Amino acid sequence: MSRAWIVVAVALLALPGAALAQSKGKGIRLWNLTSATISSFELSPAGKNQWGPNQTLNDKDKEVDHDERLRITGVEPGRYDAKVGYSGARQCFVRDIEIKADAVFSVSDKDLKDCNK
Repeated sequence: MSRAWIVVAVALLALPGAALAQSKGKGIRLWNLTSATISSFELSPAGKNQWGPNQTLNDKDKEVDHDERLRITGVEPGRYDAKVGYSGARQCFVRDIEIKADAVFSVSDKDLKDCNK
């Protein structure tokens, strides 16, 4: 019986370390350095035109203000194209963004290409 208690105690002591290791990284984040509020942000593997979900839905107000960071979910590290939407139906593209694990990547006005009005 005492051996079982030792096993339980060791397991309980290991749990906080495992939880800490899982929460250590902050995840992938977008830093909006454009001059406007982003209302939609979709990613596709570079050159594929296979757009994922609108990542701005991860934000509490569903928009990413200038100088605000947004947690990106469901995306593995790699190279991506982004479709960036603004209010008033304006949409631009950013090509070949390198996304790294637990890192921040930024998008600024100079990165925006092929914008429509």
